[in-house]
Amino acid sequence: MQNSVLHAFFLGRALAEVLSERLEESLTCALSELGKFDAEQREYLRKLVEEVQARAAQEFDQGSGTIMTTEGPMTTDALQETLDKLRADIASLKVELKNYRQDPG
Repeated sequence: MQNSVLHAFFLGRALAEVLSERLEESLTCALSELGKFDAEQREYLRKLVEEVQARAAQEFDQGSGTIMTTEGPMTTDALQETLDKLRADIASLKVELKNYRQDPG
């Protein structure tokens, strides 16, 4: 009887060691794959950013300062002119609003 208890003890101990080694191996593989995936995603994102920047620079160079709007291409001079007109409109609206608020009638 004592022999079977001793045998069961060593059997349980060996099982625990094997399970521990397998668990450690599985965890190491999982962490390795996670690190590999993270590195691949960072590399993909870096390449994506580089491609976007390269295309933007290329389009800017080809357009020689032309900006695409919903109405079509617009040069930076035309854009500045539009902004100036909008600022003037805002200023005149502020004056009218001020006069309206001050008008007693």
